[in-house]
Amino acid sequence: MSKPDTLHPPLGFSTRAIHHAYDPYAGHGALNPPLYLSSTYCFPTVAEGTARFAGEQAGFVYSRVGNPTTCLLEERIANLEQGEAALVTASGQGAITSLLWTLLAPGDELIADQTLYGCTFAFFHQGLEKFGVKVRHLDLTEPANLEAAISAKTRLVFFESPANPNMRLVDIAAIAAIARRHGALTVVDNTYCTPYLQRPLEWGADFVVHSATKYLGGHGDLLAGAIVGPKAALDEVRYVGIKDMTGAVLSSQDAFLVLRGLKTLALRMDRHCLNAQRVAAYLAAHPQVAIVHYPGLASFPQYALAQCQMAQPGGMVAFELQGGIAAGRRFMDALRLFTRAVSLGDAESLAQHPASMTHAVYSLEERAAHFISEGLVRLSVGLEDSEDLLADLEQALAQV
Repeated sequence: MSKPDTLHPPLGFSTRAIHHAYDPYAGHGALNPPLYLSSTYCFPTVAEGTARFAGEQAGFVYSRVGNPTTCLLEERIANLEQGEAALVTASGQGAITSLLWTLLAPGDELIADQTLYGCTFAFFHQGLEKFGVKVRHLDLTEPANLEAAISAKTRLVFFESPANPNMRLVDIAAIAAIARRHGALTVVDNTYCTPYLQRPLEWGADFVVHSATKYLGGHGDLLAGAIVGPKAALDEVRYVGIKDMTGAVLSSQDAFLVLRGLKTLALRMDRHCLNAQRVAAYLAAHPQVAIVHYPGLASFPQYALAQCQMAQPGGMVAFELQGGIAAGRRFMDALRLFTRAVSLGDAESLAQHPASMTHAVYSLEERAAHFISEGLVRLSVGLEDSEDLLADLEQALAQV
């Protein structure tokens, strides 16, 4: 048992993010957990090696299925998400592919929300469908749509909330309840919120996935992913989905960096949210802006759901410019402090124009079908002084 667990429970989020599952007195007094740089592990005897391979004895065999540093990160993320177990991967895409290749089989049906991260969408249609999994997209912001469409073949329901890049929210409890009644599993991509702002398992989801590259790492210097859910299911993902299928193994070095990032997660998310709220309010009052998509604005159509489901509205802001794709491009080129880049959750503020960048491969009709307008801009609001961010937006909008 780690030292913090001997304190008076329950411990707060930041305390657990800093201390959970590591006792420095059991680590030679090292304040920070050790970084284990080993690909393979030794067995005291052949019998003990046999027992480890059979799963009858705890212990490490090979870092493709476990490493002491990555296992500590798994325990900590599971604790923060309030899940039974976690499994870390080499990227967020590695988390999604490893989980779904394990759960789905030819003939199964996957129902996904209408708006998804572009690479998730590509995996569903270029990967899963190629091997006999039927993929259907529904507007899951209306739970009745799922109730009407779900079938006996539906094995899994997948969505993001908020959705990337347009911030649409899905009622996790309502969708999870419908899926469960029909024998389907619910997977929620919680990258935008992190467990500090939202814990989908508490709302009935079966699995949570993360791109830990984003807010969990927090500094734009690593790639990582995570899955949280039932231990028995994640054991299968570990020993089949990752070991035998994707090989999406997180390095111990990157696990160490994510552990470091978790220590400041709450502080960083508070600042991201504060800055994003100020940015959203400024944009909502600007004449060049047609609409702002941000869960912290009372004008946001799903504001009531956000107030219920999320502890704070997050650090991501999407907005639509009056002039469409041309205005979006002019605005992006005029930015000076916001950096033109994909990804999100870094200390630096980032901006991207989906129609010109992440969703440029979509046709105009496809973007419209997935609620991505031509003038949509997505901001990952960073940790800079908010006055400087607003000044940059003001000068860029003046050139639109």
